[in-house]
Amino acid sequence: MKYIGKEMSRVDGVAKVTGKAKYAAEFQVKNVAYGFIVSSEIAKGTIKSIDAREAEKQTGVIRIFTHLNSVKTKEKDDAFVALQSDKIVFNGQPIALVVAETFEQARHAARLVKATYTEEKSLTDTLKAPTVSPPDDSSSKPRGNPQEALNNSPVKISAEYTIPIEHHNPMEPHAAIAVWEGGKLTIFDKSQNVYGVRRHLAASFGVAPENVNVISPFVGGAFGSSLLPHYYPFMTAMAAREIMRPVKVNYTRRQMFTGHGYRPYTWQKVSIGATKDGKLQSIIHEAIGNTSAFEDFAEDPNSFGRTLYNCPNYDTPYKLAKLDLPTPTWMRAPGAVSGAFALECALDELAYELKIDPLELRIINYAEKDPETGKPFSSKALRECFKQGAATFGWEKRKFEPRSQRDGRWLIGWGTATGTWGAFQQAASIKITFRADGTASVGSATADIGPGTYTVITMIAAEFLGLPPERVKFELGDTKLPQAPSQGGSWTTASVGSAAHGAAMNIKQKLFEMALKETNSPFANAKADDAEMMNGRLRLKSDAAKSVLISDLMRKNNLTEIVENYRSTPNPERKKYTTIAHGAQFVEVKVDESLGIVKVTRVVEATACGRIMNPKTSHSQEMGGVVWGIGMALQEATEIDHRYGRMMTTNLADYHVPVNADVHEVVTTFVEEDDKIVNPLGVKGMGELCLVGIPAAIANAVFHATGKRIRNLPITPDKLL
Repeated sequence: MKYIGKEMSRVDGVAKVTGKAKYAAEFQVKNVAYGFIVSSEIAKGTIKSIDAREAEKQTGVIRIFTHLNSVKTKEKDDAFVALQSDKIVFNGQPIALVVAETFEQARHAARLVKATYTEEKSLTDTLKAPTVSPPDDSSSKPRGNPQEALNNSPVKISAEYTIPIEHHNPMEPHAAIAVWEGGKLTIFDKSQNVYGVRRHLAASFGVAPENVNVISPFVGGAFGSSLLPHYYPFMTAMAAREIMRPVKVNYTRRQMFTGHGYRPYTWQKVSIGATKDGKLQSIIHEAIGNTSAFEDFAEDPNSFGRTLYNCPNYDTPYKLAKLDLPTPTWMRAPGAVSGAFALECALDELAYELKIDPLELRIINYAEKDPETGKPFSSKALRECFKQGAATFGWEKRKFEPRSQRDGRWLIGWGTATGTWGAFQQAASIKITFRADGTASVGSATADIGPGTYTVITMIAAEFLGLPPERVKFELGDTKLPQAPSQGGSWTTASVGSAAHGAAMNIKQKLFEMALKETNSPFANAKADDAEMMNGRLRLKSDAAKSVLISDLMRKNNLTEIVENYRSTPNPERKKYTTIAHGAQFVEVKVDESLGIVKVTRVVEATACGRIMNPKTSHSQEMGGVVWGIGMALQEATEIDHRYGRMMTTNLADYHVPVNADVHEVVTTFVEEDDKIVNPLGVKGMGELCLVGIPAAIANAVFHATGKRIRNLPITPDKLL
């Protein structure tokens, strides 16, 4: 009855495909009114006047909120809050909320709200803006003497790379439904962090946090876009309190481009010095990313390689360009995938300068211990990833010269890259109610944005409680449940899973102590660690015949259930090690020689991220990372008209993302690591890791196919032609 490491279908899968799963905007609330957001038409300036008179006359309109009559927030921080003043800080900023009896009535009236502005000249071009150091500038401290080492290196390369603004575009638009009852707020919200939304709203309205309940049981895609409480929950709750009835607010797809952040525009310059036999001597990786004019957002893209390669001299100067745009946010593999694109492409360029196979160059500079701190890795199976991935892909058949492989009119290219992501763990709490009838309820206020959290926590609880998964019910996404960290950073299973493991161990301990008091106990001279829960019995691991029936044991102690609240925290032993997950990516592309069309025809991804909980959903995660990487490398870009500071590609017709026809063969393989340091389960996150090296590997494959080095994403046909 062991489940960890075996394939399991999603426990929430049937609910999702049948429509039983409720997303934020789908909860049924009586007497709900509908809000529609009116957006600004300038990027910088002030509202001179706002005329809602015609809109207010329309059928069904209840009230129209602007900065003139909105509730003012009591929260004090730099984050943007809507309808607080006449100041405009980005194009698409909310300037009004129209509330009506129906969505259609609110939308119609919203189009009749007219504003005039005193416009100021805006700046939205990262490369033309002055730069400042980020608030925490520690990442820019050099290791060794990078400039001197670069100057003295026999072989040098230097190149610049850019990544445009990109948007998450999850399937589910952001939405909230707010209900006030007697000074208490219940809000259904699309969130990766329900406790974060609760804190924000409690502070905004000056109410006790326990009087705010945030509910978000299902999230239709997010990967960073719902980590922070954006402006719409406050607007929704504010309107609901003012009109004294429930209010629902939904983003339109166009509002998704200005309402929840994005991956920032990133300029990078990588300069590498090496010996003639390929040993790295110096890396200077410069980066500039954009933030907003009113708030700092930094993601340190150039720190990606500091723990990856054995290079004695390393520098990562990083600056921010403050623009008249919304604030960026974390987007899958934030910083790392951007930094990997530049560094891993630069290494490929170095490999061609040296005439060394790109994979061999990475092996030559393999770091056995963390070059940044000198600490050992808690585990690192990257060398095995190189070996297994290359063998599966057939890398040994690769011809070194560009344009040396062909299939009719298609030029074939093979590229590789490496990815890393920290093996993080956060404090997390959970509640398990274990019943004498052989069922269990498990609850934690984490989220499930799609990676399979419902399933993996169910598996972990079932494994250590000795129950079939169908007899374990796991609930999440509600502030009435014990607090858990936001679902981000690939730390959920390590954090919440460790809490589930700890709670189950405590329940076993209590049962063991009861059994030990029994006359002629089968556990005499044994310890709780020697026992396990299995099939309704508490038994010795070494001798299953020595057991007791758990239901009898609980009945004798007048117990119908055991309730365990448990909080897990990272093991202090982790501080002695560097804890990182690694992966190697191998990509085949085919490029139409006449049209410049690029197809990613084959991907092999070899990943070392500790112990694999569920191979089925893990493979799905890896495939998702590959698909995202295809989009980032070949299609995705948010275009800005700098004359007006306006994001232009604000729909899914103009902002291109991969579709089924863009995705061909994807092979994933896992090199499992036995890591007793990272957490009790030995698990490392993979949600970000599986994306990190993909865009770089695709770009390197395109160079191998065509001989053209495209350093500005996305790689579109016009750049190849």
